Amino acid sequence: MLKRLRRAFGGGSDIRKGTKIVVNCEKLEHRIALLEDGVLEEYNVERTADDMIVGSIYKGRVKNIEPGLKAMFVDIGIEKNAFLHFWDAIPAALDGTLEEITRKGKSSSRQKKITSKDIPSIYPVGSEVMVQVTKGSIGNKGPRVTTNISLPGRFMVLMPLNDQFGISRKIESPEERKRLRRIMEKLTVPEGMGVILRTVAQGKRARYFVRDLHMLLEQWDEIAELRDRKPAPIRVFEEPGLIERTVRDFLTDEVDEVICDDIEQVEFMKELASQISRRSRKRISHFQSSEHIFHKFGIQRQIDDAFFRQVWLKCGGYLVIDETEAMISVDVNTGRNRGSKNTDKMILETNVEAAQEVARQLRLRNIGGLVVVDFIDMKNRKDQQLVYKTMRERLYKDKAKTQVLQISQLGLMEMTRQRLQESLTQSMYEPCTYCQGRGKIKSTETMSVELQRSINAIMQKYPESQHDLLIIVNPDVLHRLRTEDDKLLVELERKHHGRLTFRSDPTYHREQVMISNAATGEEFKL
Repeated sequence: MLKRLRRAFGGGSDIRKGTKIVVNCEKLEHRIALLEDGVLEEYNVERTADDMIVGSIYKGRVKNIEPGLKAMFVDIGIEKNAFLHFWDAIPAALDGTLEEITRKGKSSSRQKKITSKDIPSIYPVGSEVMVQVTKGSIGNKGPRVTTNISLPGRFMVLMPLNDQFGISRKIESPEERKRLRRIMEKLTVPEGMGVILRTVAQGKRARYFVRDLHMLLEQWDEIAELRDRKPAPIRVFEEPGLIERTVRDFLTDEVDEVICDDIEQVEFMKELASQISRRSRKRISHFQSSEHIFHKFGIQRQIDDAFFRQVWLKCGGYLVIDETEAMISVDVNTGRNRGSKNTDKMILETNVEAAQEVARQLRLRNIGGLVVVDFIDMKNRKDQQLVYKTMRERLYKDKAKTQVLQISQLGLMEMTRQRLQESLTQSMYEPCTYCQGRGKIKSTETMSVELQRSINAIMQKYPESQHDLLIIVNPDVLHRLRTEDDKLLVELERKHHGRLTFRSDPTYHREQVMISNAATGEEFKL
């Protein structure tokens, strides 16, 4: 696949090697692309005019409580009230992302257990509550928030209102987990606070965590000071922009180089990186060329190809990706794959490559929610396990939380992916004004059938004095009426002793029709 990309983009042999982060800064938007050996693995866009609220912390006010929904709505100072589920309002509530949780000093069994029944009394209407946005506004729904505040750092996440300690479950080595646990126990964490060590903490020395914790505690002190000084609703912490988040979350030891086409942002990233590691600073460079940075690295072509409904695989098969409000469906097809005389081998090859590409597409498009993948039927259970394992391995790099089920007897794989905000397709595109987002319009034959049905109904309903009709339609529909259905229209005139006059209007939608009385101009309502 790499060789094919090199041929397509005309790049040299060295420019594609390694893992790179390419940053494109323009006046209206910033774009981040993560490349692995020249292949686009992750793509993020942030418009400069957008207010990215996910991760931001607010001091809000409870507006109303809905016991039936087990939720409350909180005014955080934006257009739509935030949705706070009772479970997200329970202090120290966990979402199961950690394999283990340990407490420092106190035993959780001695503490009084708070249930959802206690929430209305803890947060009555009108009370102030500090919340963090976990999911942005999607469609008509307001943002979702939680009282479990967390401040992400480079190697750890500080939980200032929660005294639980944990290690990312993606760190699987028992020896490494023991080493990190010993380091964590020696950290000077204030009473009532907790920390979670992130995956990137693997292999790091204690001094990295001490420095990270110090910076997070300073950040929390600033938040707490603003919270106590200002009335609700107010934003007390704004989630960093895309470039700052990229340095924080993606500039790991696995990344060989960060290349940006804006000198000011280069200096900004170097300043941020120097707080983390001096070595990281050296990996950030300024791209100076008359050629656009995304074209130079073959990124724009890959972006354009990735957002088609049909995505071709290297083996000749292809995916069909349909994104709906309720779920995302992916259909896997063999397509042009005829590389093996062994049918089972050919199907397995297509499905394995499809699993890799599906995981990549989920990251690229930022698709979240319920995902169903319809793989080509496999008879051998071992083949199904291989496809399942491939999917799990490819999703390991995905920072969004995912859950994957085994392939069912029908050949379907069900999975969920954390949905924090609108997908890139929804944020970058808008529904077609012509087809209203359906992707299809009625054929001229269908319009002719429906039009004749309407004419017949009008002539049956109204007296003969009103059977002189003027009909205005789209030019395509009129062409159909004149060339193929003219005899049927003449029969209608004879049957009802009427007269039909047709006109075309290029401004009319294919499905738009206007029928009126030719003498008075009165429109007929069916």
